[in-house]
Amino acid sequence: MDDVQNLGLAPHRSMCTDCGVSRSSNPKQCSTACQFIQPNYAELEQRVHGRVRNTDKEDELHFGPFINMHRASLKKPSTGAQWSGITTRIAEKLLQNKLVDAVLTVVADPTDKWRPLPILIDKPQDMQMARGMRMGYAPLLSLLEPAKALGYKRLAVIGIPCQIYALRAMEESLGFDKLYVIGTPCSDNTTTENFHKFLKLISPEPENVTYLEFKANYHVELRYADGRKKEIPFLQLPLSDLPRDFFPLTCRTCVDYTNVLSDITIGYMAGEGEQWIITRNQTGQELLEQLGTEVDLKQPGSAGKRHSAVVGFKKNVELSAGGLPLRKMPNWLRPIMGWLMPRVGPRGLEFARTRVEMKAIESILHLRREMPQRVKYLIPKHIWLLAKPYDLRPQDNESDTHLKR
Repeated sequence: MDDVQNLGLAPHRSMCTDCGVSRSSNPKQCSTACQFIQPNYAELEQRVHGRVRNTDKEDELHFGPFINMHRASLKKPSTGAQWSGITTRIAEKLLQNKLVDAVLTVVADPTDKWRPLPILIDKPQDMQMARGMRMGYAPLLSLLEPAKALGYKRLAVIGIPCQIYALRAMEESLGFDKLYVIGTPCSDNTTTENFHKFLKLISPEPENVTYLEFKANYHVELRYADGRKKEIPFLQLPLSDLPRDFFPLTCRTCVDYTNVLSDITIGYMAGEGEQWIITRNQTGQELLEQLGTEVDLKQPGSAGKRHSAVVGFKKNVELSAGGLPLRKMPNWLRPIMGWLMPRVGPRGLEFARTRVEMKAIESILHLRREMPQRVKYLIPKHIWLLAKPYDLRPQDNESDTHLKR
């Protein structure tokens, strides 16, 4: 195994999530590989999946190209996994079946259980170290060159969207014989230090928290070292008390929640208590088949309506992007709404569509406020289509005329 514990600070970039490209021997690759400079999602979708998303189909407009989607869980959940352990189990099977020489992923930093540490794993049993959630920036792609130096020809990569976009942009020049890409969704990231501050706001004993998950039932689940569990409704989280820069502009303007350039995306949004798998191409299908009969697969459900929730979110983002305080729900109403939302709010695929539309709106509004000159480069056509039902359309200086439909 090899990791990046000895790397120094990354070179400064105005919008950077430290995916690791800037730490390589050719940091100038950032100019063509970074999704926050001048991305081209359509070109990479065509290259990776053999076609671009069909924007006339609701779920491809929202989630990108795919072959099929499932609700899923391992019949025998892996101890220490964030959910049932599907992501790490697939990678473990790739190593067991000798389909890859190594897996590029993250484990917990030995000095901080929440800090992600990039690592190359070449033994199946070591994949157990990668189970669970980490929070913070991880220069994952800085280990691509060490992987080649070690003679690895076939590589599996587990990453979040900004890492996977850069990986795909560089893929043809990397020279690996085979690349399996397992993506996890991501909408908001922050520094590990900021995450510790958040834990202190939601728990009187943050040092004993061993697990945190935003769940599709509109609650955050905390687990403690002594086995206790606690669920906090989203509406009771102190999000409006966080500083404006808690989530960086990159994460507030990321348009790729669902990791569209992965071969397979494994998350939770449409899982309704299980995991949500988006199999995007034949390689992704091959990855899912590694699990054989170990996994229970179902069709995703969908219930509720998203429009009013997205409208309310838009109004709050407009206040936030304009520097005004967020509207706060009265304390007496929060428990009532916390009870209602899991029962009548968007669920399953409708919950996932809700979050994707919220991210589209957030990206447009925050870019307009903080970097208006970047809107036409960073907001692709499909994001404008997602935002159109909420009266958000490109202005004259924000896109080419073909986007105005």
